[in-house]
Amino acid sequence: MRRPLIGLTCYARQVQYNNNDVMVGMLPMTYVKAVQSTGGRAVLITPDEPGIDVLESLDGIMFAGGADIDSMHWGAARHPEIDIDEPRDTSELMLMRAALEMDLPTLGVCRGMQVMAVASGGSLHQHLPDLLGHDRHRAAAGADPMAAGASAYGRHEVLVKPGSRAHALLGRRLTVNSFHHQGVDDPGEFIATGWCPDDNVLEVIEHPSRTFALGVQWHPERTGDLRVFAALNEAAARHSGLSRPALAA
Repeated sequence: MRRPLIGLTCYARQVQYNNNDVMVGMLPMTYVKAVQSTGGRAVLITPDEPGIDVLESLDGIMFAGGADIDSMHWGAARHPEIDIDEPRDTSELMLMRAALEMDLPTLGVCRGMQVMAVASGGSLHQHLPDLLGHDRHRAAAGADPMAAGASAYGRHEVLVKPGSRAHALLGRRLTVNSFHHQGVDDPGEFIATGWCPDDNVLEVIEHPSRTFALGVQWHPERTGDLRVFAALNEAAARHSGLSRPALAA
């Protein structure tokens, strides 16, 4: 039985490997395992040759975490604290708009949720400490989220709006990890359905007219709570007329 095929956006980085200096497409395996342990089959989408034709072969797509989004995409001056990834911005904003237009089941994680907002006409807070007066959403200063252990992530509660799709999936309240310093200001075409109760930073957005388009600001792939990945796989299976995905043993 074919599993739902889920595209995962990823980085392109110049790295040292076996004494060679090479450009690689890369993503923490936690994302891959989260998709595959909940019934999907993961494939990486690299940002080096932007195009939307790849969506025709997918049953669903997940936009991963990573670098900041350039504020030029919502017409604001660039904050000195942001660290952009221009190739990913170009590729992922294009892919997000096309995926939403196709009603392809879509999950955004951390940066991926922010891509959802910006791609649909919204905007971000570029540096949350300026707004909040604290840096608790990013936690350990200077740590690399690709390599960070669980202790480097912040933790806080999220309250979810009753009656929302997120509420049906996640319940009213949950505790999440946190590693970001940008945050959604205007969610664009999406609606806000989850917040951090301590400071009202948006933590969940969903599209009101798409079959499955959900964004979460935390990193569920680094936890044991993979409900959003299971929901993506189920939506992808329905989208393509596949059997309900079976969980990996």
